[in-house]
Amino acid sequence: MADTDNVFVGGGGEGYSEPQELLLKYANRHGLIAGATGTGKTVTLQILAESLSNAGVPVFMSDVKGDLSGLAAAGSETHKLHGAFMERAAKIGFDDYAYDSFPVTFWDMYGESGHPVRTTVSEMGPLLLSRLLELSEAQEGILNIAFRVADEEGLPLLDLKDLQSLLVWIGQNAKSLALRYGFVSSQSVGAIQRRLLVLENQGAGDFFGEPALDLEDMFHVDADGRGQINVLAADKLMSAPKLYATFLLWLLSELFETLPEVGDPDKPIFVFFFDEAHLLFDGAPKALVDKVEQVARLIRSKGVGVYFITQKPADVPEDILGQLGNRVQHALRAFTRKDQKDLRSAADTYRENPRFDVEDAIKEVGVGEAVTSFLIKKGIPGMVERTLIRPPSSQLGPISDKERRAIIATSPVAGKYETTLDRESAFEMLAKRAEDAAKAAEEAEAKEDELEAREREYQTARRYSGTRVNRSTSKTTRKRRGDSAGEAFAKSMMRSIGTKAGTAIVRGIMGSLFKAR
Repeated sequence: MADTDNVFVGGGGEGYSEPQELLLKYANRHGLIAGATGTGKTVTLQILAESLSNAGVPVFMSDVKGDLSGLAAAGSETHKLHGAFMERAAKIGFDDYAYDSFPVTFWDMYGESGHPVRTTVSEMGPLLLSRLLELSEAQEGILNIAFRVADEEGLPLLDLKDLQSLLVWIGQNAKSLALRYGFVSSQSVGAIQRRLLVLENQGAGDFFGEPALDLEDMFHVDADGRGQINVLAADKLMSAPKLYATFLLWLLSELFETLPEVGDPDKPIFVFFFDEAHLLFDGAPKALVDKVEQVARLIRSKGVGVYFITQKPADVPEDILGQLGNRVQHALRAFTRKDQKDLRSAADTYRENPRFDVEDAIKEVGVGEAVTSFLIKKGIPGMVERTLIRPPSSQLGPISDKERRAIIATSPVAGKYETTLDRESAFEMLAKRAEDAAKAAEEAEAKEDELEAREREYQTARRYSGTRVNRSTSKTTRKRRGDSAGEAFAKSMMRSIGTKAGTAIVRGIMGSLFKAR
């Protein structure tokens, strides 16, 4: 493990000979990595992950193109860019440059290119789930009712079928729930169900369930003292951008809610890279943006640094952008008037350097070069510099599928998440209640048939002993007050399946609604 208090990013100044460094002490003050497609953002991510790992800091990053898997393998002298890398290292004074591999753990929401990563519906919560489903205000209100009912009735919401079955129950008991929670529209319930179906078709059914992710499994440090690099396979996940952004926000929120306060440590305990950050903020409601701002402002004291990666700084709201102290700005293209405005806005966020015009520099820097500014003594922004980014020590480009499989098989969490658990939860509990209600209805009907037969026998004088047996009045006797939501559900089911034919029909319906995945 490197014995250092900074991360060497590259060389700046005249002849690119002045070291440009990210001080570990301020690495939890967050940051921004921006630039147009193809300008070198991925390599910047790679070299930051390498250096943080060497400093004993675990990191999380999503691999949108598959290139970051190369962190698990050392670079090679046979690579076509070997000569260029050595030349650049010499030019910027990177004297101890050498090829090396790093401890990588691969994760994948779909469980194909890494260990499965899951959470429960309850842990996701109604706010993030509403954002994921793009619900209206009324629909979000019903989802909040569902979570409240689940808490009061002791119905664990673990996977999508739990939530779907609970929404069916809420639709069936809308009138009784309206007295306590307000009007529950069956149309809104149906709209939520349709959106859940779309989400399930996108593969989110694999994300919700157990075993849920244990955050401790992302904080491993190897025998050499190097921090674990957690790489999320996001190439397939990017086809569902809302799911991608919501998952990353959930993970960030979990870190915020779980980790203890540590103040200002000498180095961060974890660094979170939020790639394609514009997906988080596009069309986001103010409540969600406020939550992100709150997390970004307060999670620093828990030793976590958050770095947003996007094309333009304007993709990040101003209140959040103002909290990002460490900046790496790759080239921006300014073809339209809006692009030119965004370029000026980006240039205005830097502390000026008298040697060059920042706006011109952002337009002119080449691939592998950037305009950088890092926090310096007392946490003030350093002067902006044109910086030649150092070459990576790990492999440039993806590793093979065979190499990935070997790493997955020998990782610290191998076998922990691969088998899905399906313990008793809301789906099973509601199905059991429905079954009990159907059975009770059958017994009541059988008893009623028996009483009717005895009444007919008495009327035709076939019974000569005993007293007249009156029919039960249980059907019309109702308890007016004090029914719990569970009792109301059972009574609703009793009413809906009062005949043998009705029982068969409802059982068929319930069978399809509660059918396991």
